[in-house]
Amino acid sequence: MAVVTPRVFVSHLAGTPVFDPNGDQVGRLRDLVALLRVGERPPRLLGVVVEVISRRRIFVPMTRVSGVDTGQLVITGVVNMRRFEQRTSETLVLGELLDRRVQLVETGEEVTVLDIGITQLPARRDWEIEKVFVRKGRGAGLRQKILGRGAAPGKGGGRGEALTVEWSAVTGFSLEEHGQGAESLLATFEQLRPADLAGVLHHLSPKRRAEVAAALDDDRLADVLEELPEDDQVEILGKLKDERAADVLEAMDPDDAADLLSELPEEEKERLLALMRPEEAADVRRLMAYEERTAGGLMTTEPIVLRPDATVADALARVRDPDLSPALAAQVYVCRPPDETPTGKYLGLVHFQRLLRDPPFTLVSSIADTDLPALPPDTPLPEVTSYLAAYNMVAAPVVDESGALLGAVTVDDVLDHLLPDDWREDGLHGSAAAGLSGVRPGRGADGR
Repeated sequence: MAVVTPRVFVSHLAGTPVFDPNGDQVGRLRDLVALLRVGERPPRLLGVVVEVISRRRIFVPMTRVSGVDTGQLVITGVVNMRRFEQRTSETLVLGELLDRRVQLVETGEEVTVLDIGITQLPARRDWEIEKVFVRKGRGAGLRQKILGRGAAPGKGGGRGEALTVEWSAVTGFSLEEHGQGAESLLATFEQLRPADLAGVLHHLSPKRRAEVAAALDDDRLADVLEELPEDDQVEILGKLKDERAADVLEAMDPDDAADLLSELPEEEKERLLALMRPEEAADVRRLMAYEERTAGGLMTTEPIVLRPDATVADALARVRDPDLSPALAAQVYVCRPPDETPTGKYLGLVHFQRLLRDPPFTLVSSIADTDLPALPPDTPLPEVTSYLAAYNMVAAPVVDESGALLGAVTVDDVLDHLLPDDWREDGLHGSAAAGLSGVRPGRGADGR
């Protein structure tokens, strides 16, 4: 009786929950690590990259993987909790193989890699790459193909024939490629939150990181940049054309754009500000005029501002904006015209909970909290932190000497400046990662 070995396409594994033998979730699969071999021998899978609860990425050898499915992955035994670092001989299957342009051995025709099929060798826990799902041409229709999921690999669809071939039927994976696409990789991680996609970018090579950033639309790239360490932000922005860099800066929150521009040389900063829309550049310049660790340097210039004659219904309509962060949507600020910062006289604020308790026709000026003090723009960070803690607030108004609202400081921006500079890279180094039920932290058998 023939032994049927399982085959899984890696695009279906991206983000898959990883469980220990007790059924407790350890983290999520972020990539697979392969070793390319000489000749036509299929690459061997060395292991998987798992992002554990603390957002640290660790390497789990395939010998510790007891089950692979498109819905879950189960690991067991001793797992090394040291941060994963890619070796020069290793290849990331999702990060580096998808979207590559390679050639069919038989015809020499150029094809683009859409997916990779892996299979388990009989009677062993070893896995290797067996199939390659490709499209003829130069990547036409990749996004539709991967996102559609309606056509199985090999069924075609879109522009250019799609087919599944043996690994030995294609060549060119070991060659360095310039201008590699990123649509299949992005489609694989389409549902990731910006912070998680930022983690994916951070762990790619600089070349691949630039290619993926170039493939993102402006709003998505802006959201991701806000979640990246400063070094990555500067690197990615520096590889964009000036016009697009200015567009991305406009799509970022003004405070985040100001922080990023402050890391650039003066000449480059002024060049990008000149390319931005005047109103957007004005907000950013205003923020850059304040010291970084003060209320003025931390604030956003885009809180919800309402005039005194606005109603609760008006306020709730503004709060429903899906583009607002939860912290900014938590309260509205009542000011005399103009109703964009810097405003007329600041009158008070209304908490979201209060809006839910009053009739829709109620004027916001009649229920505004006028007793809560506002912060001057030069308030230092420790005092801003104490203010939020003392009044149990998630955001605070920043008002100038004339009484005009300049912006609002939100708790997420305060936390960004309270945590260590490298917190986005290191995550939490406490016991969350080491205390995984059923998986014993230790030194893996591969010597990592």
